[in-house]
Amino acid sequence: MSLSYPTPHISATPDEIAKTVLMPGDPLRAEFVAKNFLEGALLFNNVRGVQGYTGVWRGVPVSVMASGMGMPSIGIYSYELYSAFGVENILRIGSAGALSPKVHIRDLILGMGACTNSAYGEQFGMRGTVAPVCSYSLLEGAVRLATEKKLPFHVGNLLSSDTFYDDDGEATLRWARLGVLGVEMEAAALYLNAMRAGKNALAICTVSDSLVTGEATTAEERQTSFTDMMTLALDLAAEQGGK
Repeated sequence: MSLSYPTPHISATPDEIAKTVLMPGDPLRAEFVAKNFLEGALLFNNVRGVQGYTGVWRGVPVSVMASGMGMPSIGIYSYELYSAFGVENILRIGSAGALSPKVHIRDLILGMGACTNSAYGEQFGMRGTVAPVCSYSLLEGAVRLATEKKLPFHVGNLLSSDTFYDDDGEATLRWARLGVLGVEMEAAALYLNAMRAGKNALAICTVSDSLVTGEATTAEERQTSFTDMMTLALDLAAEQGGK
């Protein structure tokens, strides 16, 4: 399905949005990135309070726009960005809960794949199971940059869950038996939309809490202090240039 602009959820034109978009879930995190990192950041969207800005990082235009919480929400915004505005790369910058004892608070998880308990993929009418995966070029770049920056990071599977409060208290932890590193709520829908559109996506998540140890960060810390994740994504976006 092709879309014209402005879309129902993004009031902008394609030339106002860069080819690479960083997508935090929280609109205030989008504002934080724009005002603290991007040069000349201009607001291009504020429909429903979902803020989107475009500015410059290391000489390259980069956009940052919130996705909201959950797969239905990022499914809408990523679809519109890919389909109506010519966006090529979306980098999710979000938080995740650790499911593995080797993953610690404030470590980064680069989501190679995204398992899910959602029915989001059923819309594609595939017989069997669709495996939502990131774009290798973005993953390779993120691994290289994280290594150069000496950041603590892990590469592996995420769980994109439809439920934050699950009536089955053990459901999320069962994914750890399969080596899933962390749980969040958006990556699978983003990856599926990117796969369908022939575009690129990667989830870069900071561990905000641990379902293993019970450690946790505050809401304010999640909003403003995950700067390693932000600068890693910005540097990766700058490498993409206009691609």
